[in-house]
Amino acid sequence: MKKMPTWPLVVGTLVCMLFSTGGTSLRAEEVFVSIGGGDPSGVYFPTGLAMARMLNAKRHDYGIRATVEETDGATFNMNAILAGYMDFGMTQSDKLYQAVNGLAEWADKGPQNELRAVFSLHHEALTLVAAVDAGIHDMDDLKGKTVSIGNPGSSRHWTVTEALTAFGLDSNRDFNAIEVMASDAPALMQDNRIDAYFYTVGHPSETIRQTLSGAREARLIPIAGSAIDRLIAANPFYSKATIPVMQLYPDAARQADVDTFGVIATLCTSARVPADWVYALTKEVVGNLEFFRQQHPALYRLSREGMLDGLNAPLHPGALRYYKETGLID
Repeated sequence: MKKMPTWPLVVGTLVCMLFSTGGTSLRAEEVFVSIGGGDPSGVYFPTGLAMARMLNAKRHDYGIRATVEETDGATFNMNAILAGYMDFGMTQSDKLYQAVNGLAEWADKGPQNELRAVFSLHHEALTLVAAVDAGIHDMDDLKGKTVSIGNPGSSRHWTVTEALTAFGLDSNRDFNAIEVMASDAPALMQDNRIDAYFYTVGHPSETIRQTLSGAREARLIPIAGSAIDRLIAANPFYSKATIPVMQLYPDAARQADVDTFGVIATLCTSARVPADWVYALTKEVVGNLEFFRQQHPALYRLSREGMLDGLNAPLHPGALRYYKETGLID
């Protein structure tokens, strides 16, 4: 594995070496594997951290030590895997589909045939949060407002743009579109500098919780209906989602469940990564799912069968071996 360079796109690389403090010496055959996470305030990084801890707990069995790295997220992780700087990475079902098929930002590079899927994780719902006093009740009410469409340069703009297009909206024409980091959005809304923001995220989210519990009241806006039904039918990587607001955000003002759509978080790797590494990680996570689900609230609805849903790249042979051994795949 190549050494990870300092890339200008990296917000910061936090390598968690999760070692035991005991006196056991490093074995000659021990290897190091890296997992690309995301922003520590999101779901990707703590999920990757949980995976690393589970794998490191069995390092004497597998001869593997795992690290998790703070990155810019889905697209960065896949590019780092393709470049050989990471072994695993968290991504989104739509981004993985586009990369494998040479679409969107990979159109000039062509299909990225080395990418492999390991398992699916939580649903990431496209979430629209709006200030109550802005008078936004549906997508059409965004007209004339100041709206953040996502992190600067974020790959998530694609999903937002497709949702807007489905409703006949154009961010360059219908409202004042800005780009801000999702972690900055709650404060900006409280300061009356934005009326709403989009965020594709697994729930519950600390960013959403902060917004819904602020002095300036906010609510989640549905992104659903026949327009979204048609969008999902045309794109196999999208699926419907429902956000149980009161269950996940009990401190928020009372609100019914909100319907939307989104993607599925996916752990991916490269065909070049040894099958034994992938098998070990798959076995420790999927084989200890009850423990894994407890590591982040966004993982609470995971099932073993569901971890095979929405995989838009070929399964890595190491993962396939585990699924066949356990009867999850015939």
